[in-house]
Amino acid sequence: MALYEYSAFDQQGKQQRGVVEALSQKAASRKLRGQGLYPTKLAPTRSSLGPAQRTFFRRISAIQLGVATRQLSTVLAAGMPLDEALAIVAEQQTQGDLGNVMTRVRDDILQGSALYSALQAHPKIFPPVYTSMVRVGEASGTLDKVLLQLAEYMDEQAKFNAQLKTALTYPLLMFFVGSGVLIFLMVFVVPKITRMLEDLDQALPLPTMLLMSFSGFLAQYWWLIFILILLASWLLRRYWVTAKGRFWVDQHKYRLPFFGPLALQNATARFARTCATLLRSGVPLLTTLEIVQNLMGNSYLQRSLDTVRERVTEGAGLSEPLYDVAVFPTMLPQMAAVGERSGELEGMLFKVAEIYEHQVQSRLNGLMAILEPLMILVMGTVVGFIVLAVLLPIFQASQGMG
Repeated sequence: MALYEYSAFDQQGKQQRGVVEALSQKAASRKLRGQGLYPTKLAPTRSSLGPAQRTFFRRISAIQLGVATRQLSTVLAAGMPLDEALAIVAEQQTQGDLGNVMTRVRDDILQGSALYSALQAHPKIFPPVYTSMVRVGEASGTLDKVLLQLAEYMDEQAKFNAQLKTALTYPLLMFFVGSGVLIFLMVFVVPKITRMLEDLDQALPLPTMLLMSFSGFLAQYWWLIFILILLASWLLRRYWVTAKGRFWVDQHKYRLPFFGPLALQNATARFARTCATLLRSGVPLLTTLEIVQNLMGNSYLQRSLDTVRERVTEGAGLSEPLYDVAVFPTMLPQMAAVGERSGELEGMLFKVAEIYEHQVQSRLNGLMAILEPLMILVMGTVVGFIVLAVLLPIFQASQGMG
């Protein structure tokens, strides 16, 4: 199968542009005529591909998808038919391949598919939360409103993720640059200096001897250290990909000091916001839990949510099973219980998400405020030790000469 770009007129004389998938150019022409389109231009795309190559569309960002979703919601709210709305939004996509994807979705709809079914053909672009909400919007006749909720949800997620990346970028960059500089000094610079110090023919102070020993070890056995690091990484990865290993890692990472609670708060915010968005769109609670469970990306939390789903299937609400599994912070089941009693469960979950997102951001800012001077202090101490170890024998030699 290949992709063909086309320009065509429909039965009302309106010009249409898009992409069609077919075995050949003739087959593409027949396919378009079957859809009531009369092509004036038909040519293979530069990125012609088949169904097995749909990973081509991985470059589409969540931000771009959120913008396109909001555009589609606006056009539909103005009364535009779905196929025409998709064509309009596809033309607006000037970067990446989202325009091609939406054109293919439109082609599937013209052939009789529902929107959610056409979206499910591209799972790497439209996650389950997206297709499930669209399905509910189609069934309830509120597709434009559901798409707007989706756009807002994606905007919030993208904003939160961007804040996390911004907070972590500088310390990580500083760590890698500082480590690289120190390794370079120890492997290439310090050995040359220590050879000069050995020529002084005098007893060397303890800091200098320690520096020479460590630098010599690194210079001689750096390859062994590199191999050991690779071997350890390979063994850990092999253990981690097993079900037992991944569950152990996923469970214990929440018990790490400081970073563990931070990761759990982040997971809680994601759980609460996704649940709230799906429930507000009309997705049933059981379906919501199933979707969120697959989105968590943590086997420990997924196993706990299995228990929650079983209890909900037996007739329980959401708050009681969340209390019993005792995985998430207690505020989540407490607020869920308040929401269930007041009939505002999704509203309470939105508040939980906002609270924990704010806490994660605040704690990250506090951590970065501590980490930055701490890293400067550590690197300054190491560099100071190197300078001291080099200068001490020189100072002693100068005193002996005096």
